[in-house]
Amino acid sequence: MSGAHDKSPVYPDEQGNTKKFDIVYEQYRNRIRKYLSLNVNPMIADDLTQQVFLKAIENIHTFKDNSSLFTWIFKIAQNTVKNEFRSLSRKKEIPYDFTAYESQSISLDFAKYVEIRIDIRSALKKLNDLDQQIISLRFFVDCTLLEISKIVGMRESAVKNRLYRSLEKLRRELKEWGDITIMSIQDMISIVSKSETNDTNESLNKVHHDLFNELKDNVERISSKFNHHPSRKIIIEIYPDLPTFHQAVGEANAPNWFMGTFEENKLKIVSPLNPGPEHTYQSILKSTVHLFTMWLVSDINPLAPKWLRQGIGGYESKQMTQEFIKKTTSDAIQKLVIPSFQELNNDTWDFETMKGFQFSYLIVEFIVDEYGLDSLNKLIRNPSDFNGIFQRSELELHEQWVEYVRNK
Repeated sequence: MSGAHDKSPVYPDEQGNTKKFDIVYEQYRNRIRKYLSLNVNPMIADDLTQQVFLKAIENIHTFKDNSSLFTWIFKIAQNTVKNEFRSLSRKKEIPYDFTAYESQSISLDFAKYVEIRIDIRSALKKLNDLDQQIISLRFFVDCTLLEISKIVGMRESAVKNRLYRSLEKLRRELKEWGDITIMSIQDMISIVSKSETNDTNESLNKVHHDLFNELKDNVERISSKFNHHPSRKIIIEIYPDLPTFHQAVGEANAPNWFMGTFEENKLKIVSPLNPGPEHTYQSILKSTVHLFTMWLVSDINPLAPKWLRQGIGGYESKQMTQEFIKKTTSDAIQKLVIPSFQELNNDTWDFETMKGFQFSYLIVEFIVDEYGLDSLNKLIRNPSDFNGIFQRSELELHEQWVEYVRNK
C-alpha cells in the first residue's frame, strides 16, 4: 500500500529522533522525488529530495501535530522547486533537461498483445495550471484528495469536482483512434522516459493512428502464423528523433539507419515524424512490425540466431522490396561472396555492411518456398537441427540456398 493512504504516519518527536525520521524518509521519499521530477530536471531530483528531507529534519520543531506530516514536507518540496527556478533564472539556464525528462504517458490497449504509450503532455497543457497540478498530484505523486486539498488550499469536495472535470476534458482531447476504447485514466497512466518535441498534437495523433493501423493488421496474424501466444504484452515507446533514441538505448554513435530495437518487452522506435536521413515515415511504421516479429521469435526461443530473427522480421514486414534486395545483393551473389549462416550472426554494425538484412530475408524466403512454413516454425524452436528438419547438414542447406538465390 502506498504511503498516500497511511492514516498514522510515523514522525519524529520534538527532539527530532533521527531513527524515526529514517522511517519517515523511506515512507515519503518516492512521492517527493516524483513531484520534483515533474517540475525540475530529473537528473537532479535525487539531490533535491535529499535537500527537502534535510530541511525537514532541521525544522521539525515547527511541525504541528494537528496537520499532515506529508503535506508539511510537501510544502518544503514546493519551496525547493521555487528556489531552483530562481537559481536557474539568475544563471539564465532553462529549468528542464528534456533529453532525460520523465513525461506523463497513457497506455492504450488496442490489440491483444500490444500496448502503445502515448505522451499526454500536450493534452495536459489544455488545462489551466491548477488543474494540471491537481492531476499531477493525484496520478503521478499518488496524493489523496485530502492531501491535495491541503496542498492547493481548497476544500476536498472542490478538488474532487475539478479533478473530474479535468479528466473529462482530457478524455475529449485524447480522441479515439480506430476501434481503440479510451479506458479510465487511472488505469492508463504510467511513467516512461521521453523528451519534449515541437510536434503538434494533430501530428502526434496521426502517428499513433497510423501505427495502430499498421499493427492491428499484422500482430494477430503473425502471432497466429508462428503458433505462439506472447508471454507478455509488448509496450511501444516512441522517441522524438534519432539522437534522442540513440542516447536512450545507449548507442550514441549508432549509424543513421538504426531506428529501433527491443529490450525485454519494450519496442523502442524513433518517431516517424523525424525518421532521419535513411528512413521515411512509412518505413518506420513497417519497421515496427519488423521489430515485433523479431521480439516474437525471441519470445519463442531466446537462442534463435540473429539471421533467423532478422530474416523473419523483414519477411513479415515487407519493408524491403524485391527490387531493392536484388539490386543490393546482385554483386555479392555474382561473385559468390555470400555470407554463411554463422557469419550472419554478426551482432555489430557490420551486419548492415555485409547486406545482412537482405541475405537473412532471402534465407527465410528460401525456406518457406522450398520447405514450407511448418519447417520454418520448427527451425525457430530447434535452430541447430538441420538434419532433422531439412534432412541436410547446415553446409548442405547453405549450398542449396546459394543455388536458390543465384537462380532467382
